[in-house]
Amino acid sequence: MNIENLLKETELNPQAVKEFFSKKYMDENSSGMNSHQRVSLSLNHQEPDRVPFDFWGVPETWDKLFEFFSFTKKNDVLDLLGVDCRIVSPQYCGPELEVLEDGRFYNVWGSLRKIVTNEYSQYEEYAGFPLAEVSSVAQVEQWDKWPRSEYWDWNSIGKEVKEANSQEPRHIRYDIGGIFETAWGVFGLDNFLIALYEKPEVVCAIMDCYTEIFISNFKNLMSKNEGLIDMVYTYDDVATQDGLLMSPDMWRQYILPFHQKLNKVIKEYDVKLIYHSCGAILPLVEALRDEMHIDVLNPLQPAAKGMDMAYIKKTFGDTLAFHGGGDLQKTLPYGSVDEVKEEVKSLCRTLGTGGGYICTSAHYMQADIPLRNILSFFSASRSCH
Repeated sequence: MNIENLLKETELNPQAVKEFFSKKYMDENSSGMNSHQRVSLSLNHQEPDRVPFDFWGVPETWDKLFEFFSFTKKNDVLDLLGVDCRIVSPQYCGPELEVLEDGRFYNVWGSLRKIVTNEYSQYEEYAGFPLAEVSSVAQVEQWDKWPRSEYWDWNSIGKEVKEANSQEPRHIRYDIGGIFETAWGVFGLDNFLIALYEKPEVVCAIMDCYTEIFISNFKNLMSKNEGLIDMVYTYDDVATQDGLLMSPDMWRQYILPFHQKLNKVIKEYDVKLIYHSCGAILPLVEALRDEMHIDVLNPLQPAAKGMDMAYIKKTFGDTLAFHGGGDLQKTLPYGSVDEVKEEVKSLCRTLGTGGGYICTSAHYMQADIPLRNILSFFSASRSCH
């Protein structure tokens, strides 16, 4: 039975689905090209044997896949689904993170959070802004919750990479963090945007402190693992569904310099640089390429204003690669398995022709996505023609 029929059955058959994926990627890999070669070729704007794929999901989505396939390890799921990329993270070995009496807690970056539950999942929500009342650079710098690079075990990365590559060499990515987004997370977004006008030195000091931490972390990562890391991920959501959070001039004056400072260090190493911003980011894409010097743009939120895939590929595709594109607002949560399959085929043809594309969802696969649609996404044709 083919996968389309399997996914339309009233009760999904885990063994039959597992056999389909095992056979599919064993056959497709007969080209002799492994995942690392496939992604590397694509990011250098050459067509590989097929469009490379990636996966990122919330914990509930992982649990759904673990239960269905009777797996306990992420790499087993990723291997089966033919996922070419892997994300590695160092083990935290710093001081115990503070939990308040009311259940709120500080994460490793000093952000105050609480757990919120909805009908689909649990997630962390902001529960306060610990630097909201600071009024000077000195107060920012003296804050007692700045993390230190020694809070992570940078030697632990090697074991993760070895496990990721156990079946074949994969394309390995490290997530550094986001400068603007992490900074406003301890100050409050509304107040942060106002402060860019009224007291920019204060919020810029917060961004500078995080930039220095990210630089220190990256240097420690590469001192222990150079040659194991293929791509570095940075992020900042600087757009909404309909437009930018600030003018391009303000972004260029206050946000860009910190990314340039960080990216200058990243570019000293032989790694690709991927940058994430949700929303209607089109007005900044040229600057992201030419002034921030990114190699890959993520996540290409398809329902956001101006994010036309064909236009973006035609305009920037010769010099910029793309990662993402799968619609989390409509097709994946609400579409049929056939609609998901057709969207994947369209993404691969539109963005994958000539290389320069890694196909995946436009953010973490959320808990409201039916299992059938996840399986349809990864079983669809990966041809760019």
